[in-house]
Amino acid sequence: MEWMAWTGPTAIFFGIIACLLITFTVLAIKYPETPRIGVLRIETTRGDRLFITLLGSAFINLAWLGLADASQWGALVVCALYAVAVFRWV
Repeated sequence: MEWMAWTGPTAIFFGIIACLLITFTVLAIKYPETPRIGVLRIETTRGDRLFITLLGSAFINLAWLGLADASQWGALVVCALYAVAVFRWV
């Protein structure tokens, strides 16, 4: 993978995403769910909420980089809280 110039953190990031997708696939097969309607007033499944979480986390991290002068670990905390909120109420 040297031709892609991957760093350790980049490989870990994509590894975690792959593990999440595998986990959610297994959960969907083992425990099928019915879509639910949350605060967005649209039907969402686990996968939809994961997608919303990942997309929102990307924007949170970009905003943190551009607007905050603090460590990126703070953005991780905000993203974790955002993920909990999305999976709870969306």
